[in-house]
Amino acid sequence: MSLKEHLYELRHRLAMAMLIITAGAIFGWIWFAVKLGPIPSLGDIMTGPYCQPDLAPYRVQFPGETGCRLLQTEPFESFMIRLQVGAAAGAVLLSPFWLYQFWAFITPGLYQKERKFARTFVFFAAILFAAGAVLAYWVVPQGLQVLISFGGDQFITALTGGKYVSFVITMLFIFGVSFELPLVVVMLNRAGVVSYDTLSKWRRGLLMGLFVFAAIATPGTDPVSMVALALALSLLFEMAIQLARLHDRRQARLRKAEGWDALDDNEAAPFDYTPSDADGNMPGEKAVASEPPKRVNYDDAT
Repeated sequence: MSLKEHLYELRHRLAMAMLIITAGAIFGWIWFAVKLGPIPSLGDIMTGPYCQPDLAPYRVQFPGETGCRLLQTEPFESFMIRLQVGAAAGAVLLSPFWLYQFWAFITPGLYQKERKFARTFVFFAAILFAAGAVLAYWVVPQGLQVLISFGGDQFITALTGGKYVSFVITMLFIFGVSFELPLVVVMLNRAGVVSYDTLSKWRRGLLMGLFVFAAIATPGTDPVSMVALALALSLLFEMAIQLARLHDRRQARLRKAEGWDALDDNEAAPFDYTPSDADGNMPGEKAVASEPPKRVNYDDAT
């Protein structure tokens, strides 16, 4: 494809991705106030941590008010919250579809091994991010309880919608991104950047760094969310170290079987220097005619 055709293809993929994200935002806007069968509404899911029974003694109940509600202090506050939360939820739910548009644009330029590696990376990255978000959602009520209890009897609690939703989304994002740490460590080990020996030597310092990172990253610096994030990251980091250990052992066995470690520094590597023809056929092999390159229709790529 020419550069112009590539730009047209990129424009088409971006337009399709924007349409999918827009459809997800519309779906999230409707879901914010409507239950989907047994699934509660998005608004109830967002206010769930704040409406836990353990926080009832700390919440303000205005005269004649029933249930658990957040406070709106600006005319468009609830509108903007519903729009932002709905758009974010829709983008996450439909992420496989709009991410496919970018995948379809770049995959023709990748080798089969690179495609397999990219699929594996995206699969585990999505699982780890979701696991981090679930842990954050479980930790938020405990964190709120600790933060609210600091005021004692001198303060009353009536959280505004904007501040509360910002707190929850920040927690979900921080936990989700932090859970990608073991995947990054495994990738660096597979690429040969860090080895198991190096990671094991730095283990104590890195674990200390994880606790410091958790203390800085968690909003409000409440001890519950900080400890939960630090312990989860420490466990995932130790799992990544053990995976690096297995990988390095396997690589060492392969090097030993191929005789690489027994070579002298001045000895030539045991490569086969016999040249092949343009089609990849070695001398003495039956020549196989190469097929002409096929033009790929990117709109029909799967």
